[in-house]
Amino acid sequence: MRARNRAVILIVAVLVATPIILLEMGRPPICTCGIVKLWEGGVNSAGNSQHLTDWYSFSHIIHGFLFYLGGWLLLRRMPVAWRLACAVALEAGWEILENSPIIIDRYRAATIAVGYTGDSVLNSMSDITMMALGFAFAARAPWRVTLVIAIVFELFTLWTIRDNLTLNVLMLAYPVEAIRAWQAAV
Repeated sequence: MRARNRAVILIVAVLVATPIILLEMGRPPICTCGIVKLWEGGVNSAGNSQHLTDWYSFSHIIHGFLFYLGGWLLLRRMPVAWRLACAVALEAGWEILENSPIIIDRYRAATIAVGYTGDSVLNSMSDITMMALGFAFAARAPWRVTLVIAIVFELFTLWTIRDNLTLNVLMLAYPVEAIRAWQAAV
């Protein structure tokens, strides 16, 4: 069996295992509102992180950019299909960790996401897909284009919802009260 085929098998295995694990963790398959939306634009709504895409989908695309860069820097001799398989496994691992009580509680305590309850399985799988799309884009586009798009996404979501990947990581790792107050002043 070719190395690429084995990488695809690993990706499929991760994509099958992840929703099973999330369901076993008690995550709802779809929004508990009973509908599926393509886009949920309300950041502080009950539908945030429950539908196919939301403002944080931009962050997951940037995850793909960063995972591609990390694979290029650290695993350059590994075929791209295997680097993608590693990225999918990392993103799936994050989705599982992100929906654990310890991270949900951390979001509630350290960020403005006071009512955050975690992601639906549908949203988590969409987040993994967004990461894979970002990875695929970064693998084909000139690095400068990828960098500009990442910066545009960060600035756009910062301006629109007062949050982005950079602030999300900062606030989870080292909460800054001034940032939390600024984010809450919407």
